[in-house]
Amino acid sequence: MKSSILAFAATAISLLMVSPASAGDCEVCVKVMDDVKNGMEKADVRNKAKVEEALGEYCARDDIGKREQKICYYIDPIKRDVAQPFSTGMPAMKVCRRLEKTNSEICAVKFPVKTENMAPKDLSKLRVKQLRSILADRGVECKGCIEKAEFIKKIEATAHLEADL
Repeated sequence: MKSSILAFAATAISLLMVSPASAGDCEVCVKVMDDVKNGMEKADVRNKAKVEEALGEYCARDDIGKREQKICYYIDPIKRDVAQPFSTGMPAMKVCRRLEKTNSEICAVKFPVKTENMAPKDLSKLRVKQLRSILADRGVECKGCIEKAEFIKKIEATAHLEADL
């Protein structure tokens, strides 16, 4: 009886120690990898040269966003390193995690937080770091802001700037 309880406790602790990737982790990189994969023929996904070519074509497009362009800037010099795991059928998140080992900025690129239709109480649930990034995306600085409430007030005051993004 005691051994089964100990085994259960050990299993529970080991499951808690494993840190799953959060939803926003490497989100732009994963989107780029998925877009490249979806734009390719199914038979070409296993061919490294075709994957490199598809990456180049994707990054040369004019209709991709600034964050996707930033990821392209990071992966352009290492296309071959991207094509290798990509061509073996590795999931996009794992490819991005592997790339993060060579360039930590790949997973640092994030999509902006959408604040339209957000109530002030929803903003209060965000961290100050996220509130600062919202203001930075709008090109606004909050000088003298110390309290979270001050950041929220500034975000609400500059809500009209979000439509320009």
